Amino acid sequence: TERFGSLRGRTIAFVGDGNNVAASLAQAATMLGAVVRIASPKGFELPVSVQESIGRCSTAGGRLELTSDPGAAVRGADAVYTDVWTSMGQEAQGADRHKIFAPYQVNGALMAHAASGALFMHCLPAHRGGEVTDEVIDSPVSVVFDQSENRLHTQKALLAMLAGS
Repeated sequence: TERFGSLRGRTIAFVGDGNNVAASLAQAATMLGAVVRIASPKGFELPVSVQESIGRCSTAGGRLELTSDPGAAVRGADAVYTDVWTSMGQEAQGADRHKIFAPYQVNGALMAHAASGALFMHCLPAHRGGEVTDEVIDSPVSVVFDQSENRLHTQKALLAMLAGS
């Protein structure tokens, strides 16, 4: 909401593994009225139980849309989000995952399908040349370091709360 004011009526595309990042993004954004489109390869979609929970918590026109087509997910999106293809504990699957997810790389050609001025988001660390290219993560539409800064403040607040101060 720092960039858009309200998420109501906005479209956010997530391209990649239907993992915890995709799930959290979809839960929060649909609760705030955004359309969240997630493009994942077959077999790597959000679990059905997560899809159902998102459906129950969506409000104000927010909804989840799933596809295996990254171009369709990104078409007209206000923001494009991705995450690593291989999460902690999946390192042994790295080479296989790289082959499977290669068509889901966020690059200039994919970003061209998004709305004019669409933002690029990633929770970092990113694997340049993997899930995102340098041309996108280093571009003026990339807000990855703003995301990182906001996460730092959230973590400090959580530590302060846990410490009882």
